[in-house]
Amino acid sequence: MIFSKKIGASLFILFVGFIFISEPLFAANRSDVLIDVTTGKRRVINHNIQQAKQKAVSDALNVALQNAFAELVSRQVFASNLDFFYDKVLSHTSDYIITYRVLGEIENKGHYLVGVESKVDMKLLEKTMTEARILNANQDKPVLLFFVAEKMPSDLLPKYWWGNNPIPYQSLAEETIIKKMIQERFIITGNSNERPDPSFYDITFSSIYDVAAAKDLGRQMNADMVVFGKASSSEAINRMGEEKTFNAKINLEVFNLETGERVVISQVQAVAKSDMDFEGNVNAIVKAADLSATDLSEKIDAYWSKNLRKEHVFDVKIEGDNFLPRFLALKQRFKQMPGIENMQPKEMGSKDAVMEIFYKGKPTQFADAVMLKTFDSFGLEIMTVTDSLVTIEFIEKKDSSMFLDDSEITTNPVEENQDVTQ
Repeated sequence: MIFSKKIGASLFILFVGFIFISEPLFAANRSDVLIDVTTGKRRVINHNIQQAKQKAVSDALNVALQNAFAELVSRQVFASNLDFFYDKVLSHTSDYIITYRVLGEIENKGHYLVGVESKVDMKLLEKTMTEARILNANQDKPVLLFFVAEKMPSDLLPKYWWGNNPIPYQSLAEETIIKKMIQERFIITGNSNERPDPSFYDITFSSIYDVAAAKDLGRQMNADMVVFGKASSSEAINRMGEEKTFNAKINLEVFNLETGERVVISQVQAVAKSDMDFEGNVNAIVKAADLSATDLSEKIDAYWSKNLRKEHVFDVKIEGDNFLPRFLALKQRFKQMPGIENMQPKEMGSKDAVMEIFYKGKPTQFADAVMLKTFDSFGLEIMTVTDSLVTIEFIEKKDSSMFLDDSEITTNPVEENQDVTQ
């Protein structure tokens, strides 16, 4: 619908005022869904109002996703990861939009303006950023793989998911601990419904307590540490009338996969009371798991920050075609990377260079951070990563048209007022 200029101007003021009034409310919403109101504007070309409207809606949804991204990270992290946002997130805007609706629309001075209310899937966005090691950049949390065998009095044998003849189950202790560790921003791997299959990696467990095999599987899963141990519960001798007492113990060991050494030991106990055996054992296990998660978080944090974020010095060799302009672009990105304290050129040629990097972290962490950096006209391939050398090669990019001009659609929004489901 085309409004008069007077009405259009009034609606425009209404849109802007609504946005500024509503912004604190939306910004404060840190649930799994972020409700946002944004505007988009596009020029009407060849009287094609429908096309302009679609592109304006697309722009409004992009802004909503940008606001959601900014909600999850600090300004510094946001600024240093703009390339990841535009390349990996904004190019898939519709994946993160649960639903949207157009609140109003006007045509004014050859442009089409829309006001859009949208719901952004914060949980999915957080998952994407966590997997990319962006959300946890400030906390420097390690990636953990859990192996917790569990046995209650009703079980003939301990239950576990790894090794020979595993019994499919969900460890109550492990589930409780992992849930709390995720809340503390730790990254957990191998925790999906389909647990990693050791045989797929040619790994054999000689017993359920084969720590060496657990370490091997942890390395295959790109974990920094494995948490290995057992949880058990039993009925205590003390009772009061019909009410019984139940004890639970959780003993865990944490191994640093870089060195293979045991670096943390956690042993906790808890007591619960109930007049029902099953309920009492479950309550005791859950209480012990809560204590275990707290103990693990504190001890792993202390070890990780003290030992694994020390400054490391190593060489970075960079090579490839069209070397000089690409090298300068990459060097500029290095200057923006958190953790790089200093860098000095060691060798410089027409098709390669060697830089000495002073980095607060391991070469593998540096390589992970570099892989998040994207460029319009070329890509990066990490060729080798050792304790003393990281080799990076420039590779050609098949499609270099990453940023579109004002006449192109940056994402393909769904039809107006249609729900978007994952």
